[in-house]
Amino acid sequence: MALIGRLFVIFFAFLLACFVAGIIVVGAVLYPEISDFGGQIDQTAINVVIGFGFIFISGFALLPALIVVLITEAFYIRSVLAYAIGGAIVGAACYLGLTPFDPNTLHFDGIVRRHMEIMTGAGIVAGLVYWLVAGRTAGAWRVPPRPLRPPPPLPSRSRPL
Repeated sequence: MALIGRLFVIFFAFLLACFVAGIIVVGAVLYPEISDFGGQIDQTAINVVIGFGFIFISGFALLPALIVVLITEAFYIRSVLAYAIGGAIVGAACYLGLTPFDPNTLHFDGIVRRHMEIMTGAGIVAGLVYWLVAGRTAGAWRVPPRPLRPPPPLPSRSRPL
């Protein structure tokens, strides 16, 4: 039963981390455009773009993030640094997964350094958010509950019922 509850916590933490990463990616990518408009942009358009950013991040980050979650749960890794590094790797993997790769030269074609930094930074923040929600108690579902204490002994001159 503890495993089922833990799966819900992991799912909620993943969604929250993806939402935060989506906000960071959209904000960082749109920042030059927003600054050109003088800050006057339609709020509903920003909400729609953040929603699509959330869907994009959660769709591409699911498998790499699942690998990081499985490793940390299996080995009881609860370090905030491990989740930040795992998030950075997941963010970089999401960006590199969309970049064309030339197998002849073993080189990615068309990497934009700023976009790679944005995705890696968003991954780090997403890893920290995941750690706040679920990572601090990684592997805790595997610990058996404490045994109940035996009842106190009966007084010497009393009869059991």
